[in-house]
Amino acid sequence: MAISDTQKVDLLWKKIGFSKAKSDTNANKKAPNEAIVSDFIIKPASIWSDASSIPSTLPGSNSGVVIVYTGIETTEDITSTARRTWKSDIINWIPPSFGATYQLKVYSDTAGSTNAVSNGTQLFETGSGNDDEWYFDYQSGVLHFIGTNLPSSVTSGKSIFISGAKYNGNTGFSGTSLTNANLINATITSLSAPLEVKDGGTGVTSFTANSVLAAANSSTMDFKTGSNGQVMIVTNNDVDFSDLDGGTY
Repeated sequence: MAISDTQKVDLLWKKIGFSKAKSDTNANKKAPNEAIVSDFIIKPASIWSDASSIPSTLPGSNSGVVIVYTGIETTEDITSTARRTWKSDIINWIPPSFGATYQLKVYSDTAGSTNAVSNGTQLFETGSGNDDEWYFDYQSGVLHFIGTNLPSSVTSGKSIFISGAKYNGNTGFSGTSLTNANLINATITSLSAPLEVKDGGTGVTSFTANSVLAAANSSTMDFKTGSNGQVMIVTNNDVDFSDLDGGTY
């Protein structure tokens, strides 16, 4: 028996829209209520390399790699059906997979309002029971009323305002600190400092011509240089060069 299209759509809705794994039907568990995170694999250049610095709770103001927005006005996408789609012109919003308090809050209020959070009407993601749900694309910062109907408060002269936070850290691997990482077929093109002896390097920044690299002590490498006819010897637990004098050596 084939899997129903309804089940397929529910799976995609939860995976793509909410980065969640489908664990039940939509009737029994709606997308915002799914608990198991299922993120997509993304391109290295888009990796949030400072994501570990995002606190699990939305901070009250800008903090570290998090920029907080409260009741900012969006712009209607006039290429879409009237009042259906609204653009924040801000990318990389932090989704609730980082913590429930990052769930976007949406309000309708008179265009130009300076306090939509207090004066406007809050619109909930699952709607009001009138098939008026909304969906927010956290990556592009676009809100779309995906339900059959628009909320009753979204009328001419009104705008959509949103509250949430965006990621403002580094992306890609530039300046990234890796801990306990297993690198396979990786090429290091440059280092800001020499690889230390304890990490398998030499710890030196330049080479000395016609010299021998040896242990200067238990944790440091050094170059030892002699003259023509001298031999390398160990004296007082240190590597050195000296002449063969027929007596001491």
